[in-house]
Amino acid sequence: MSAQIDEDNVKYNSETNNEEQKAKRRRLKQTSRDDEKESPSILLNTATDDESYLKLPDELKGVDFTKRISWGKYSPYVSQLPIPTISSKGYEPEPLDKNVPLRLDVHNVCGRARACTLVLPHGPVRTPVYMPVGTKGTVKGISTKELMEEANLNHGIILANTYHLASAPGTELIAEMNGLHDFMNWPRNILTDSGGFQMVSLLKLAEITEEGVTFAHPETGKRMLLKPEDSIAHQNRIGADIIMALDDVVSSVTDDSKRFKIATYRTLRWLDRCYEAHANPTTQNLFPIVQGGLDTSVGGLREQCLAGFRNRDEKVRGYAIGGLAGGESKDDFWRVVDQCCRALPDNKPRYLMGVGYPLDLVVCTALGVDMYDCVYPTRTARFGVALVPGGTLRLKSNEFASDSSPIQDGCPCCACSNGPSGLGYSRARINELLQRNVPLAAQLMTHHNLTYMMSLTTQMRNAIIENKYPQF
Repeated sequence: MSAQIDEDNVKYNSETNNEEQKAKRRRLKQTSRDDEKESPSILLNTATDDESYLKLPDELKGVDFTKRISWGKYSPYVSQLPIPTISSKGYEPEPLDKNVPLRLDVHNVCGRARACTLVLPHGPVRTPVYMPVGTKGTVKGISTKELMEEANLNHGIILANTYHLASAPGTELIAEMNGLHDFMNWPRNILTDSGGFQMVSLLKLAEITEEGVTFAHPETGKRMLLKPEDSIAHQNRIGADIIMALDDVVSSVTDDSKRFKIATYRTLRWLDRCYEAHANPTTQNLFPIVQGGLDTSVGGLREQCLAGFRNRDEKVRGYAIGGLAGGESKDDFWRVVDQCCRALPDNKPRYLMGVGYPLDLVVCTALGVDMYDCVYPTRTARFGVALVPGGTLRLKSNEFASDSSPIQDGCPCCACSNGPSGLGYSRARINELLQRNVPLAAQLMTHHNLTYMMSLTTQMRNAIIENKYPQF
């Protein structure tokens, strides 16, 4: 395990005590406040009272919304029509067809859960898969070398964020460095979010119009307009294998039916602009993102968004489910995932955005999801919380100060089983490192939590292949 820490990893107490840093933060906050005074914090629409933004798009007026939307379905959704499969025994993926940078090889379906191999330009990805999040081109607390070379960590794909990379270091620089793969020393696959999620996470600093979304940087106050065309241009320069369409994202717990309707229809319009702007369709896969809030009713907003995507299916190589994991109830959350998986075609990957709690992965895989991402496993690691089969351990707590056992018996991570005795670090040792804010603690915890997530998805995949997922 490398002992090197990236600059934007763990922040130490010594830094927060630095008076110069404190003064700099105060100046940046004041700049941000000054910018907020100059313009309204949120402009949802240049013409929110224009009824045209609330009308059903013409393309959907002929759709029979008395029936559930679905297309490209096989068993168990359509009886007596099994999806073509390729045995996983001795499987070696065939090369991708020319100018088609994605293929989904299905190995087995157990109920609605499926084990597949997603073949991408930078290698195969076995699903179900959890993608570690490297928002700014860095998975905090771990090197790309470790992610590639340690078998218990390597799943072949990570996530980065377009908004943050465009803010710094800038996608023009990344392009000059031959794309993000070379820039971050990661020869495997990358998926980039479009920046749409920041409409929720940075909502107080955003102005949303039909043209796009204008953000005020939370630290510098610098303003940046992100149009659908801009998002795709940034992602083209980044060079990710899977790129996301810019969607109009609304927090799932927002109580504003008009806002959800505007966002759902705008997502369809923006999708067309994204495809029009996409400069690298033979090397990068553009996924649309299903929106529509929590409205899963027959003919509701989720159905309307799905119907719009069905009209564009020939252009689409995979689909994402968005607008969730924002504080809604689990019942509402699972209803949306269930509806989308029942609707979306079975020959293309399904990606559930921003979801990374272990139980959610187990349940949503049973519903038919293939791909996941979330900062939870790595962020919670830096706060001293370990993921274990029984839930979590808050290792910074005093109760572990004299506990000689490893974080998790049998775990192959470097924290649990890489010491001279094969037992790794004790909980007491990690507790002491956490108490003193030693960087090694964050590294060890990150290794453990990522290993736990990778092990979980591997077990899920094996259970699907062996037709034992219900028991799992």
